[in-house]
Amino acid sequence: MIRILIVDDHKLVRDGLKQILAGTDDISVIDEAGDGDEALLKIKKNQFDVVLLDIRLPKTDGLSILKLVKQTQPELYVLMLSMYPEEQYAIRALKSGASGYLTKDSASEELIAAIRKVALGGKYVTHSLAEKLAFYLDKAEDVSIHETLSDREYQVMHMIAQGSSVGEIAEELHLSVKTISTYRSRVLGKLHLKKNAEIVRYAIKHDIVT
Repeated sequence: MIRILIVDDHKLVRDGLKQILAGTDDISVIDEAGDGDEALLKIKKNQFDVVLLDIRLPKTDGLSILKLVKQTQPELYVLMLSMYPEEQYAIRALKSGASGYLTKDSASEELIAAIRKVALGGKYVTHSLAEKLAFYLDKAEDVSIHETLSDREYQVMHMIAQGSSVGEIAEELHLSVKTISTYRSRVLGKLHLKKNAEIVRYAIKHDIVT
């Protein structure tokens, strides 16, 4: 039996995933968590085979949780399940140790297949993501500046590019406005930009947002 922990801050999403997986005879949802800190506590106390992990979480973001999990329990497989298109976060997640990446609009059958594959130690990527990975490897020596951003800096950049204000980002991530402003300043400095409008243009140019 494949033991699952679901980590997502939306109860409706967690309930939907549990309903999908309840239809299988080899996958069992053992527990669930609404944020990264809760997930880490449950991972310490229980034995799981696969963690279904969202990227955008309150308190601690999914990519940071992924790295912490792989540092403490490298044998625990993590399948990222996100609302974000592959081109925005998938490669970053795989580089951080994820065993696979699926968007939340994927078919139920694909989710089940992905869980079964990663539970056996495999990697699950879609055909389109495999092409993106091949292109990324071909261009590895010519890394874009945004690849040098930390995960939190990248997240803040992404949210600004989507039109969120510093205050809105602070509220969603449960961080202070001052902290988000610091991340914004770092993003502007590293990307050699001066204002939010330039972040938006940069993100569109590099297919970070559409």
